[in-house]
Amino acid sequence: MKEPCVGISGINATDNPGPGVAVARGLADAVAGIELVGLSYDVHDPGNYLTNLFKNSFLMPYPTRGWSELRGGLDRVRSKTGMNVLIPCLDVELPLLIRHQAELARTGIRTLLPTEEQFELRSKDRLAGLAKKIGCRYPRTVVVHGIDELAQKLRTDMPLPAIVKGKHYKAYTVHNLDGAVMKGTEIAAEWGYPLLLQEPVPGVELNLVGLSDSKGRLCGRVVIKKQLTTHLGKVWTAVTIHDPELDRLSERFCRVTKWRGPFELECIRGKDGLYLIEINPRFPAWVHFATASGVNLPARLLELITGGRCAAPEEYAAGKFCVRQTSEFVTDLAYFENLLSAGNREGA
Repeated sequence: MKEPCVGISGINATDNPGPGVAVARGLADAVAGIELVGLSYDVHDPGNYLTNLFKNSFLMPYPTRGWSELRGGLDRVRSKTGMNVLIPCLDVELPLLIRHQAELARTGIRTLLPTEEQFELRSKDRLAGLAKKIGCRYPRTVVVHGIDELAQKLRTDMPLPAIVKGKHYKAYTVHNLDGAVMKGTEIAAEWGYPLLLQEPVPGVELNLVGLSDSKGRLCGRVVIKKQLTTHLGKVWTAVTIHDPELDRLSERFCRVTKWRGPFELECIRGKDGLYLIEINPRFPAWVHFATASGVNLPARLLELITGGRCAAPEEYAAGKFCVRQTSEFVTDLAYFENLLSAGNREGA
């Protein structure tokens, strides 16, 4: 394979950051001069203007417009840049890209993505079954298919406070029936049904970012304990820890599912043990914390995509402290104008 030119999405490095910029930083740390291309769905995404990371950046058709348009956008990027590796970093893209990954490979764009079956296994409305298979507790959860059913379950079957979740996105803790109906209606209007009602688990939030080689082998992992989060639950400060039980859970997850590519396990250590809360099918936004702690998972993913294997998992130091900060930078207005008019930062 010729030198990789890597397309990376999820470059919305805002107060609700996507993983793309963190993934790019890991690749740039590992491979001097690597050619990275930003794939964006919004002209205002800060990653569009990080010229120190991305050689160029392109506006893409939103995945809800269907495969034909998304494929056309990817073909355009490939023809202009020679992009031959794709690392998608947003959940909304994955169903289309997973379904058509063989077609992408025929065009010369290589990926490492889960199968459709694997992707559905960790869906929130099926996660209880997967948690049982991999030997982990899961909070009591009820699936509902309408607001009337949600209200009825809260009156008769699920104590308050409770967590209202969408199948794909959003989760809110609610303390009364009116709040539950309001949040459930909001989620359903944006993402549809079913909704989930879940009992909260008091405890410490632990997250594990990992990478699986598609044969059931864990290629690397880092565990953090959240310290401070944003109102959306995003890491603001966190510390690396060693947690043997969570390590074993990640190994069982890879072995049982034969997962392909990156993943994140979101867990809570309650008073009676470890609970699995969510599995994200991609790198999290905090993945550069893992890189800075000594485990460069984006670089390992690139090794798997281009060579079919990666180095043995490395250990990392506990007690590393991550602090997210906000900052500003000034760039050229022409980049913004080019994105609007030509669809890429460098213009026609």
